Amino acid sequence: MTKIARFLIVVITVFPFVAHDLSAESFGRPGYHNGSLTHADRTRTYRIYIPTMLVAQKPQSVPLVIVLHGGGGNAKNAAHVTGFSQKANTEGFIVVYPNGTSLIGKSIFLTWNSGNCCGYAFENNVDDVGFIKTLIEKLEKQFPIDPKRIYVTGISNGAMMSYRIACELSDRIAAIAPVAGALNVQDCKPTHPVSVVIFHGMHDNHVLYHGGKSLKMADGRERVDKPVSYAVSFWTKNNQCTAIPQTEEKGRTIRELYAGGSSGTEVLLYGIKGGGHSWPGGKKTGYIGADEPVYEISATDLIWEFFKNHPKQ
Repeated sequence: MTKIARFLIVVITVFPFVAHDLSAESFGRPGYHNGSLTHADRTRTYRIYIPTMLVAQKPQSVPLVIVLHGGGGNAKNAAHVTGFSQKANTEGFIVVYPNGTSLIGKSIFLTWNSGNCCGYAFENNVDDVGFIKTLIEKLEKQFPIDPKRIYVTGISNGAMMSYRIACELSDRIAAIAPVAGALNVQDCKPTHPVSVVIFHGMHDNHVLYHGGKSLKMADGRERVDKPVSYAVSFWTKNNQCTAIPQTEEKGRTIRELYAGGSSGTEVLLYGIKGGGHSWPGGKKTGYIGADEPVYEISATDLIWEFFKNHPKQ
């Protein structure tokens, strides 16, 4: 055996982690992959989608979009409702669908601890912010994630969670896109500006547009939500945006843009007249009493357009 061969055997035996450390140079197989990690003594799971174009082109850096399911949903449901994997295929970014937690476990009635909601996660003070932070760190070791292009979106309880993540991980998150959610975090103190695009139906009975007690509750626990105007006011002030928006009304959609924020941030609101608790342009959630989406606009298309124009500066 040559000296070089003996040296290679020693290196592979003593340093088996080398291949793992280099994994950020490869995107592996395209398609869906299930993953897990341990955080706060819990096994947390997620589903990640790798577009074929990333495997073929191997870019030096790639955006990451985190999509959070609604209360009672799961990763597969979030992918189905939003269609973000199809968007990733055409635009070339990695999308990950984390799973919340539940008393039953697995993928049944999973929720997020988003501030004053919901279900098992809230009642047991599950550290979901820490889970998302750990997930980002893990994916950064596996893939060449661009630290300036990490985004979060979600629907309902997932939208509420996206607000909380922006409050507590503003140093990592460039922009968020809450759909049919409320900013209910009691002590939101972001240390950095975060761009925000909001979608909310004005006839949403689960999370009321003007705030108040939910008229339809999935977990049976009474909850009072802040109005959409509160979230808009909070983030425009935090980002130092203009107080008066550029307003445009088209069909059932009212678009309000608050521009001029620090570090290029903006706050954008899409209010949908007659819209319910759903993902605009997406699939119906399939839950009992779920609202039919409006198809005048596509939240997924508009969210990605907003995300790619608002990296961290």
